[in-house]
Amino acid sequence: MNRITAGRRHPLARYAVLLLALGLIGGLYTVALAASTPRQADAAIASGRADDVAEGKKLFERSCSSCHGRNAEGTGQGPTLIGVGSASVDFQVGSGRMPLANPSSQAPRKPVAPWVTRDTLRQLGAYIQSLGGGPVTPDDDMVDASKGDAVKGGELFRANCIQCHNFVGAGGALTQGKYAPPLHQATERQIYEAMVTGPQAMPVFNDSIITPEQKRDMIAYIVGVRNEPDPGGAGLGRIGPVTEGLVAWIVGLSLLSLAAIWITAKRRQAK
Repeated sequence: MNRITAGRRHPLARYAVLLLALGLIGGLYTVALAASTPRQADAAIASGRADDVAEGKKLFERSCSSCHGRNAEGTGQGPTLIGVGSASVDFQVGSGRMPLANPSSQAPRKPVAPWVTRDTLRQLGAYIQSLGGGPVTPDDDMVDASKGDAVKGGELFRANCIQCHNFVGAGGALTQGKYAPPLHQATERQIYEAMVTGPQAMPVFNDSIITPEQKRDMIAYIVGVRNEPDPGGAGLGRIGPVTEGLVAWIVGLSLLSLAAIWITAKRRQAK
């Protein structure tokens, strides 16, 4: 008994108890996480049919493995795809950014590859989803702009996105040759997928930062702005006072110069 009491009063006893508590908490968390996280096969089935994984693997080996590795582990030419999820596949391949023909500081949007269809996107996404989970491709209801609130979405967009994409989604330049692309061609699903996957230099806006409902509100704002008319005349790219001031200077100075030349010529004729 005295030995136990002496051990409890030992200077290192408090640290031993702390380590024991941390180990216990960590073990319980690991067990809870394993119970709540779907297995790889379950994740694949959630993003498509079970046979999509096999077909997606064939597509990956034929069109993607040369850069991303046979097992999507990544190479010097392409990053690992383990854990990126089917949403990243749908965004990158569905917007034509992948497969990447010419590696550069940023993958540009381009026409999709001939083999890309909704079925092949689903199959390839199911295979990548089966490798390590990640954000899944959103369903139609999650990206339906008609169900969003454009007013709330505008507030969220101006608070989180205009620093790079401009207040109407016209895009803008970033550092080291990168840029925020314009959002005029992006589909509603691609806008949502970009927020949850964070492609290129874009940060990830997961559901704890911006909820799915708020994402839908932002999509409603972006879609609404791109369809807005320009009652004041030419939109000039809708990038603000830069182009407006440039046009004002060029057109205004040109008109003033022509007017001065015309007045001078008239005076010479009068003399």
